[in-house]
Amino acid sequence: MRLPFLDRRPLVAVLRLSGLIAARTGGFSPTGISAASMAPLIDRAFGLKRLAGVVLVVNSPGGSPVQSSLVAQRIRRLADEKKVPVIACVEDAAASGGYWLACAADEIVADPASILGSIGVISAGFGLSDVLSRWGVERRLYTAGTEKSFLDPFRPERPADLERLQGLLAELHETFKAWVRARRDGKLRAPEEDLFTGRFWTGKQAVELGLADRLGEASAEIKARFGEQVRVVPIGGRRPPWPVRLLPGMSAEALLSAAEERAAWARLGL
Repeated sequence: MRLPFLDRRPLVAVLRLSGLIAARTGGFSPTGISAASMAPLIDRAFGLKRLAGVVLVVNSPGGSPVQSSLVAQRIRRLADEKKVPVIACVEDAAASGGYWLACAADEIVADPASILGSIGVISAGFGLSDVLSRWGVERRLYTAGTEKSFLDPFRPERPADLERLQGLLAELHETFKAWVRARRDGKLRAPEEDLFTGRFWTGKQAVELGLADRLGEASAEIKARFGEQVRVVPIGGRRPPWPVRLLPGMSAEALLSAAEERAAWARLGL
């Protein structure tokens, strides 16, 4: 029996990054990734004494590029400061922003059936101008500034708006690509025009393409890398099954967030 204060084994922090990446998370759902919600967990993981390494268990379909970047940068800053290795172990998916997070690690490990990649940027919405006219509704919109009604869903799409949106998406895509290039430097084994299209692959294919380093899972990876005697410190919770998150009394915002998360997983066929 080891007394906690006499236990001198090296520690490995296992930090779970689960759910949709968005600026606002919460409601009745314990899942979701944001810079604000993850900051104390990341700090706790890297603040452990006798820290031998940090394992990121990634299970995310993506989301906000800004939140992805902020979380990933915090991980990298502390990893460099503490000089400890970081390994990402992918469960169901590390797609889009989820892959952005995985690239914060020094190495990426994936299950053969995991989904990785989706290195692209997406913007989605609805055009409702015909709905208003069909119901005889007159919309009145007044602005100061010619761009304040950008992508207004209640009017026909304007070519100028579409051109501007494409420019914004292209710039965000370049930022994403630059991050992957920097973090996977010398490891990518396929042309960028194939890897950076928004397509995603299985874990086995991702290893072949250089998007991941090897196949495996967190428990075996920890033992192989840090030894049988290492002490594992879990940080963060598991992603509960979908029905558990749809509880009676959820606010409209929480329901919308849950639907958005479900749609993000559905895009991956999960």
